[in-house]
Amino acid sequence: MKSHEIKAVIEGLLFVSGEEGIDEKQLMDVLQIDRKSLKFYLAEMKDMYQSAQRGIQLVEVAGGYQLTTKQDHAPFFKRLVQSPSSATLSQAALESLAIIAYKQPISRVEIEDIRGVKSERPIRTLNGKGIIKEVGRAEGPGRAILYGTSKLFLEQFGLRSIDELPPLPDNVSEEDVEEEVDLFFTKFQEQFAADPQLVLNEEGEITDDGE
Repeated sequence: MKSHEIKAVIEGLLFVSGEEGIDEKQLMDVLQIDRKSLKFYLAEMKDMYQSAQRGIQLVEVAGGYQLTTKQDHAPFFKRLVQSPSSATLSQAALESLAIIAYKQPISRVEIEDIRGVKSERPIRTLNGKGIIKEVGRAEGPGRAILYGTSKLFLEQFGLRSIDELPPLPDNVSEEDVEEEVDLFFTKFQEQFAADPQLVLNEEGEITDDGE
């Protein structure tokens, strides 16, 4: 492959790896190139993303590489999260939140294994709203981000700790995740039945102040 083709493939690999990132060994194995060549391409890509015309950047984190947004653009991302159109949580986000609440600390890949679908977007939404947070890194290649619920989660649900979540059946299996989600929704509705700050509408979305 030519230089521009290799960089295009690297960009694609970084994109699909999402916030988990991808380490040098994985990149070298996939591209079938040595470390010196890989470093050369990554350095060129870093320079390219430094341009003010680009909205993302290439960063090295915990021995891996990932594409992230730029800190200078943070006010715009905050505005997006706080916009009225961002006031709801989708069914996907609620399912992801239920799984995180009961199985934390847990990685995105593990959440996706349970749900059976990609979950990067709902996790990003939950993290952006402060309902979940990064609580560490998994051992092994890639050092996947581990997620857990935040203090805001406890406050919104009127819980003193995670121990107050409704108990699950003994020996619950991965196939029983739907029951976990149902229990989570039931707990949610019970908590906010009297004086809700957040409520579920008929479509199964969470809305602010009942709107």
